[in-house]
Amino acid sequence: MSRSQSLNVHPTAIISAEAVLPTDVKIGAYAVLEGPVTVGPGCVIHPHAHLIGPVTLGANNQVGNGTVIGGAPQHLGYRGETTAVEIGDGNIFREHVTVHRAMPLGVGPGSGVTRIGNRNLFMVGSHVGHDAVIGNDCILTNGSMVGGHAILEDRVMLSGNAAVHQFCRVGRLAFISGLSATSKDLPPFWIIRQVNVVRGINLVGMRRAGMQSSEILAVRKAFRLIYMTRPAMLLSEAVNRIEAELGHLPAVRELVGFIRTSKRGVCGAHHFAGNEGEDESAAAA
Repeated sequence: MSRSQSLNVHPTAIISAEAVLPTDVKIGAYAVLEGPVTVGPGCVIHPHAHLIGPVTLGANNQVGNGTVIGGAPQHLGYRGETTAVEIGDGNIFREHVTVHRAMPLGVGPGSGVTRIGNRNLFMVGSHVGHDAVIGNDCILTNGSMVGGHAILEDRVMLSGNAAVHQFCRVGRLAFISGLSATSKDLPPFWIIRQVNVVRGINLVGMRRAGMQSSEILAVRKAFRLIYMTRPAMLLSEAVNRIEAELGHLPAVRELVGFIRTSKRGVCGAHHFAGNEGEDESAAAA
């Protein structure tokens, strides 16, 4: 579609001849679509947004004022190679969000593509680094940051100015409190504060996600076995016991599988500074 074919594209927008746009796209003043940018139906690109291809957006995404999607990776080894960003459906990128394209496949751990799933909310000034993978229904609050090669599974929440270190994995329904960070893998359902300090489980988030009471109770018991048993058990010993006692439940199998496949390690009992397993910060999840 050419710009002249749509009344919903502002005349000051700059759109590459390589761009592929649906007839119902809305593009605001001074937006720039540079290179091969493919936009799905129902998308809205707000004024001063900048999309640098190769970028693919699915349906019904909103790209806010000043947001940059597809900028070069912040990596000293990048030499201008063609890499991409792929985005699913129904995401909201608010003002001044940045999403960087990947490092090239075969250059170190480069994957060639930074991937974002569906229905995520990226609030003002949040950042997704090169080669990151964001699942579905995540919330990145203002100023939060996801480092290169990091993975956020579904329904993760990062509070204001929270950070995920490069190469870390954050499990489903995990919660990182404001001004906090993780440099280790964060298991599903856990809450952390400060740097790698475990506070409890995301009870409110699990309830809102529709998890069964039996699974929530099992996750709480698993948490206590890891962090609240005295004398403390080795993590491997606690995980074996959790699997033996509670492994018939899907949420527990998910938790055990995550811990066992962690490459960076997870926070052990010496990082625990919480209570019975619920933390007030979960109320925002």
